[in-house]
Amino acid sequence: MSKCIAILGCGWLGLPLAISYVRDGFKVKGSTTSPEKLGLLEEAGILAYKISLSEEAISAEIHDFLVGVDILVINVPPKLRQRNAENYVEKMRRLHKAIKASKTRKIIFASSTSVYGEIEGEVTEDSVLRPSTESGRQLLESERLFAEDSELGATVIRFGGLLGPKRHPIHMLSGKILPTHGRVFTNLIHLNDAIRVIQATIAHNWWNQLFNAVYPEHPFKEEYYAKEAEKRGLIPPKYKGKGSKMGKKVLSSRLIHVKKFSFNTSILS
Repeated sequence: MSKCIAILGCGWLGLPLAISYVRDGFKVKGSTTSPEKLGLLEEAGILAYKISLSEEAISAEIHDFLVGVDILVINVPPKLRQRNAENYVEKMRRLHKAIKASKTRKIIFASSTSVYGEIEGEVTEDSVLRPSTESGRQLLESERLFAEDSELGATVIRFGGLLGPKRHPIHMLSGKILPTHGRVFTNLIHLNDAIRVIQATIAHNWWNQLFNAVYPEHPFKEEYYAKEAEKRGLIPPKYKGKGSKMGKKVLSSRLIHVKKFSFNTSILS
């Protein structure tokens, strides 16, 4: 019998991931917070659920959502830049409690390289963690909530900045004056490879693991975004910062050297 895979958060990454598993013949459950999006999920062959998750409560539908689920992908990023910033950790605690009340035990937690903070130089999964933003701090605490639970087989994937169809950082950065200098490393990953990392984790049973997921080329922001702006006819960002620090270069050491994973889609194309 095919595994049932549930994806909590069918957004820009979660929806194409869910569709890929439907095409491969899996039973797929997917969640959204938008009633208008339920039809889109159902048309794609996904069993759709409207689930609202906040620091105060979680939808009762979460229990039906988790029934019969072999693998759960948690793809719910923090919303901490808005005026009404949430307590992301408390949200994840409520989710963790719901998972423990179910029979689902295999978890993929989509995290971010922001948990490393402003480290200088090469960064691997063994590097010291010094999150410098509230988002990074709450992500790290949430990672540990799942990864340190011995009753779960939880794998954490720390993604670099996501780019792909209709989504590229240059659209947000175009014409802006950035506080850093331009000789800072980029840490990005294409949507196609982000999906492939999750697929490989599930296919090869890479549970209780921690992976960085960043494309293994790290051009400087100044050069990279200038080229990307030119391709699209946009104004490149400017940089007013000074100094010699080049920021962190996040290496996908365990994926590449231990698991022999190959990244297929260049961030430069």
